[in-house]
Amino acid sequence: MDTQAPRPDLPNPLPRPAGELELLQQVWRQPKGWRAISEVNNGLVGPLFVATALLFFMLAGVLALIIRAQLAFPGLTLVDAGTYNQLFTMHGTVMMFLFAVPAVEAVAITLLPALLGSRELPFPRLGAYAFLIYLIGGLCFYCSIFFGIAPDGGWFMYPPLTGKAYSPGVNTDMYLLGIGFIEISAIAGAIELIVGILRCRGPGMTLGRMPIYAWAILVFAGMVIFAFPAVIIASTLLELERAFDWPFFLPERGGDPMLWQHLFWFFGHPEVYVIFLPAAGMVSMIVPAMAGARLVGHSMVVVALVGTGFISFGLWVHHMYTTGIPPLSLSFFAAAGFAVSIPSGLQVFAWIATFASARQRIQFTTPALFILGFLFIFTLGGLTGVMVSVTPFDWQAHDTYFIVAHLHYVLVGGMVFPLFSAIYYWAPAVGQQLSERLGKIAFWLMFLGTNLTFFPMHISGFMGMPRRIYTYPGGFGLELWNLLSSIGAAMFAAGVAVVLVDAVLHFRFGRQDKQENTWNAGTMEWIAGPNYGMRSLPLVQDRYPLWHDPDLKRQVEAGGHYLPFAATGRRESLICSPAEATPQYVAFVAGPGWSHVVAAAGTAAFFLALAGSFVIPAAAAGVVALVAFITWVWNGTDVEPGTPERVDIGGGIVLPTHATGPITTSWWAMVCTMLVSGTAYACLIGTYLFLWLVNGDGMWPPPGQGLPVVEWGLAAFALYGAAALSLVVASATLGDGRGWTHRIALLAGLALLAAGFAADGWALWQGPIRPTLHAYGASAWGLFVWQATHVAIALLMGGYTLARSLAGKLGGQRRLSIDNTRLFWLYTAGQGAVGLVLLHGFPRLLP
Repeated sequence: MDTQAPRPDLPNPLPRPAGELELLQQVWRQPKGWRAISEVNNGLVGPLFVATALLFFMLAGVLALIIRAQLAFPGLTLVDAGTYNQLFTMHGTVMMFLFAVPAVEAVAITLLPALLGSRELPFPRLGAYAFLIYLIGGLCFYCSIFFGIAPDGGWFMYPPLTGKAYSPGVNTDMYLLGIGFIEISAIAGAIELIVGILRCRGPGMTLGRMPIYAWAILVFAGMVIFAFPAVIIASTLLELERAFDWPFFLPERGGDPMLWQHLFWFFGHPEVYVIFLPAAGMVSMIVPAMAGARLVGHSMVVVALVGTGFISFGLWVHHMYTTGIPPLSLSFFAAAGFAVSIPSGLQVFAWIATFASARQRIQFTTPALFILGFLFIFTLGGLTGVMVSVTPFDWQAHDTYFIVAHLHYVLVGGMVFPLFSAIYYWAPAVGQQLSERLGKIAFWLMFLGTNLTFFPMHISGFMGMPRRIYTYPGGFGLELWNLLSSIGAAMFAAGVAVVLVDAVLHFRFGRQDKQENTWNAGTMEWIAGPNYGMRSLPLVQDRYPLWHDPDLKRQVEAGGHYLPFAATGRRESLICSPAEATPQYVAFVAGPGWSHVVAAAGTAAFFLALAGSFVIPAAAAGVVALVAFITWVWNGTDVEPGTPERVDIGGGIVLPTHATGPITTSWWAMVCTMLVSGTAYACLIGTYLFLWLVNGDGMWPPPGQGLPVVEWGLAAFALYGAAALSLVVASATLGDGRGWTHRIALLAGLALLAAGFAADGWALWQGPIRPTLHAYGASAWGLFVWQATHVAIALLMGGYTLARSLAGKLGGQRRLSIDNTRLFWLYTAGQGAVGLVLLHGFPRLLP
């Protein structure tokens, strides 16, 4: 066990020389007043992120109260059918996209640096950018309901009802473009969290000593990378159909609306576990603190987290049992539904066992009450989940209020209750403790309200009440159950209002007494101080460092561990190896700035203007965002001249202040980005093959459409390969950055990549293949458009790298730009080659 490891000597002697703490405070000082918006530190961005997510939770809750008021009695018409469609669509959309996922990311950004024994995540400016586009875009998206242009096709947006024929207005476009870029925020946050967890841990925090919450967030972020691209692709395809008449979902022209369901639910069902796993990680942190005992089965819980994430990707057809899928396929997905309950149940038993192993009297505080409420409600939701995994039962319950009840028992019990437990548990770590008295009142109102709202829906569902109806007639026995659900919704809302009052009365952000370990927890988030986080970065020897060494907090605050100063006079983070957390180098992290603010505003304006078909304003906003991005990376890339090349971090360890290649955090971030892009491209390949299957023999290509011209395809293949080789040569010949060999290779690469792209498109056009005539052409050009986007980005990156070289900002020790460009360039060329093989080879291999 970790707990038996001997305590080594402190890395640094005590006390440290005078002046180090003052320099650290100066470097990490936050701007005051309105300039605070330029701050990127997780200590500020994280809590603001959490507050914004809770704001959207309350706004979505207001919509739910209107829905329940409408359904309290039969025949009510408080709102008309069209408005009701917007209300329930926005309720689901805001809850899933603007509250659930952002909330868990926000808590992670707030807590993880201190929990991992670090000062900051690796890309704080990226995290701040993700928050700002979420804030700006989310508020603008929500306000669409006040103008009657909010989405009205359900949060799932099934075609053909959301196609141009049935939804000619901008309502659907608001969803497709408004939510699409908010998904970019989620992916950006996930990349930062993955790299931060794997590379920004305290020295000695091996993967085996990493807190369960960090494991949960790592699995969560990995799931975001592989699940969210599917909904982005689905939204893109539907928008292409609506805007340019490319028939992906129109059966009369070879499309199929089932394609949307496969893409959407490949994201939609894993998202349930994307939401649940971080909440489960919170529970696994709070239960040991309340019990005063280590989590039972720590390693098995980690396995359960990974297993749940893996199995959840085999569940998307749960939402499609009534669509005519063959019984053999249904049996596979039904088995996956049963299997996923095993790791979830393992975690529940681990929490119960931890309470049973308590070495002290269990603290039945507000956080503990919310945990117990979670266990009760989520277990009931899990049991009904097993029920709907049974195919014949699902055929009967599908699209009834039984499904509504199951969904809310899982989401409210599995995410909302742990989140409110976390708020009460960690409030002292970021500000001031909330009221226990008001917290318990809020818990009972929310617990009773949840069960009173959703348990009767099981019964009304069994009685045949369908989902998504804006009113219902009397005389069918539904009156009592709907009235009870409406009363329960009001009770739950009262509980949330009590929490809001509690926060207004008692919470003060940034108080200096926030370092008090209120619950006598064993993890390190209770060590962190203001702004800079930890005074020194602790040597971690246990899963519960504060229980292992009760004197650790004093040592850290006295500067007795690693990097107790600003070694280079800038904000820094210690980068360690991913498995053993061995210190590797000291990396700079961004400080306050305005480029990410302008980039976020420009990105939000670009997508929202497109949703309203304002092309010129959208283009202008895109240019502003692009300029801001270039400014952002130009001023924050690579090490600057005059910076110390190596620094002593304590304990006789001397580390470099810069690195290149696979050891760098930027390399890891680029790999994560390519995984996102590769997953999206795999969805497009799946689209192409799915539409081939549904069209049958002899219809791929259909009459009137040809095959890509193979000669041009071979030329594009060769040009893509030559472009990739040019970047390899440019990287290998960089040297000190003063010569012209790498510049010539960069210029050649730019020309070759552009020529390969042109040959690629010309092969399709000369086929002839047209995207508006048939789904065959639409899917082929969809793959090409995705490749075109990557070619444009690669050309921009190549030009940027060349500009840095000409400006004297590229060399042997300042080569992050060319390293990242080469990585993305190789991916783009490889993706183009795969597309050529598919489009040129696959149809020719058909019998």
